[in-house]
Amino acid sequence: MKSISRPPRLLRIGLPVLLILVWLVGGSIGGPYFGKVDEVSTNDQSSFLPASADATAVQERLPGFLGADSVPALVVVTGEGELTSEQTADVAALAEDLARVDGVTGDASPPVPSEDGQALQIFVPIDADAELRESVTELRDLVAGLPAPLDGWVTGPAGFTADLTEGFLGIDGLLLAVALGAVFVILVVVYRSPLLPLLVLASSVFALCVALLTVWWLAFAGIFVLNGQVQGILFILVIGAATDYALLYVARFREALAGGQPRWDAAVTAWRGAFEPILASGGTVIAGLLCLLLSDLASNKALGPIASIGIAFAMLSALTFLPALLAVFGRAAFWPFVPKPGTIAGDPVAGRGVWPATARFVARRARSIWIVCTVGLLAATVGVLQLEADGVASSDLVLGYSQARDGQEVLSEHFPGGSGSPAYVVVPEGDVAAAVDVVEGVDGADDVAIASGDSPTGQAAVTVRDGEAVFTAVGPPGTPEPAPTVSDGDVLLQVTLSDAADSLAAEAAVEDLRTAFDAELGEGVAQVGGVTAVALDTNATSIRDRTLIIPVVLVVILVILMLLLRSVLAPVLLVATVIVSFGAALGVSALVFEHVFGFPGADPAVPLYGFVFLVALGIDYNIFLMTRVREESLRHGTRPGILRGLVATGGVITSAGLVLAATFAALGVIPILFLAQIAFIVAFGVLLDTFIVRSLLVPALAHDIGRAIWWPSRLARREVDEAAARPRTGDSLETGRSRL
Repeated sequence: MKSISRPPRLLRIGLPVLLILVWLVGGSIGGPYFGKVDEVSTNDQSSFLPASADATAVQERLPGFLGADSVPALVVVTGEGELTSEQTADVAALAEDLARVDGVTGDASPPVPSEDGQALQIFVPIDADAELRESVTELRDLVAGLPAPLDGWVTGPAGFTADLTEGFLGIDGLLLAVALGAVFVILVVVYRSPLLPLLVLASSVFALCVALLTVWWLAFAGIFVLNGQVQGILFILVIGAATDYALLYVARFREALAGGQPRWDAAVTAWRGAFEPILASGGTVIAGLLCLLLSDLASNKALGPIASIGIAFAMLSALTFLPALLAVFGRAAFWPFVPKPGTIAGDPVAGRGVWPATARFVARRARSIWIVCTVGLLAATVGVLQLEADGVASSDLVLGYSQARDGQEVLSEHFPGGSGSPAYVVVPEGDVAAAVDVVEGVDGADDVAIASGDSPTGQAAVTVRDGEAVFTAVGPPGTPEPAPTVSDGDVLLQVTLSDAADSLAAEAAVEDLRTAFDAELGEGVAQVGGVTAVALDTNATSIRDRTLIIPVVLVVILVILMLLLRSVLAPVLLVATVIVSFGAALGVSALVFEHVFGFPGADPAVPLYGFVFLVALGIDYNIFLMTRVREESLRHGTRPGILRGLVATGGVITSAGLVLAATFAALGVIPILFLAQIAFIVAFGVLLDTFIVRSLLVPALAHDIGRAIWWPSRLARREVDEAAARPRTGDSLETGRSRL
């Protein structure tokens, strides 16, 4: 082994101490920001829309028609049968109390009775810049105080957003506790040491603290849009990746100690051995994540750089903080199972244990193994046909109890489903009559009104007589005739849809409205926005994104692998195996979602996120394996190098896979459909990649191909592995005839 130039003792002690102090300072500054994330985050779906979407343009213009930018909350109240005049008076008094809640802009509307007389609804506008969850909570407390037998719910866009925000509240505490607890248990089992797991976790936690500090200030400056979804993925990704990189470094450090090196020399040797695979692995993940910048959705654009920042600090921690800690603790970090000098000797493939046995099995049955694995994975991909990733209703985003969802069901029983969440249509003032005719001709449009500042309810009824628009006051008798609010020559129509605003039927109605407006008024003359349009445009953009970004990610990762392995064939095969693994994971997940969990569908971004994480992280393990295989192949030849690389990396990569699967599975504790699905897809996919693809498929395929796997590099033409052979017994791989 190449000798290491030993620096002065002061530097050998001072450098690790300095690095530890720098990370301790960074972590102590970043730690308190866990409690401040809500200051810079938002869960309002409309804030993530692309600038080009009609729904975005309409959303930006709403304050010009409706006054202050607000999010509507809808209160629905029912009793036992038809409501009495006394009960109606109680609800009217409630409306006055609701208007005094902090965050409510203006007055709540008077109670509006349903046609069957069994329900009342109140429209409550909440300031979009207010603490929406707190405002909705106060509204719900007031509604809960209604006298029996009255019962009420707070629903509508504000209600759903509040429930969604409530679901994300466990990210700072519960999610991190579950993730760190799972990782700690795995590390204790792997290392059988009380101290080393704490050192590894410390490197992961401090990487997350510094990453969060950076992300917080970038979000505060308005550079990124941060929401609970991105926040949760950042936490899990940093903990998982930092632990994976730490495991690789620890394995190298342990090897060096077992080879007889003192702790400083072992730390430097481990750093040299781990630097390239960690840098290549992290660089590959970052490159894949940055491809999300091609997305038109602000949430996807934000996830790319935010998660990349997290990965960068995970790499930095694994290459600075952890080496410094191990340089200080040395062999004591592994107590009570301290690696003894001289414990690594001879041919590792001929030894005892799971991985030497696996290597010998691969050598004997290489072709059969990779064929069976490939056929099995391809068969699993058939389940993808059952994946319904075309969007889900807002009411289905929160798993478990949701008052907004229950309230929406009650609302739909007594009022048009879209009550309180209308489709907003911005049209030129001179085209109002034609626009109303269009609305009345579209199935799924129940009623149409026009924004009017003169009306106590903020709107006026609009009809068409003899080709002219006629406006009628909405309010008590004697209300003055209203005039529509005009902004930049346009007016705002409010179209109540027959179906719930978050339903697929409502989305179909919005599509029909847009088509009819373009045909009658001219393309782009009328713009349709609102809650339903936001969901529709988001889904359409997500589908466009995954169609564009997935091929780009593959090309980027393929190029990186070619540069890293100095080969063309090996990277192509590695990417192909990861694609097949992703297809199998998605296929199995689709079956589980449909037949086990009974999920109503999936967001279009779920396959995209699953692909980016599984392909980038799956390639991670192939990089760990193949960089070691290349290193061993240069010394021993390709086929022996493949088997030696498998043995050397088997334990660390399997441990890393278990850690990453456990951390992503922790996302399942957050009761949000999107995160639960990502948790299952990535956790299952990582386990599949760890135990099937990386342990069997890739080594067997590479062993069957032999040195040609490195084509067209010089390693493909090296004659050193002509002596490699299939074993004639289960004890050795160094004899026999090579098939090269």
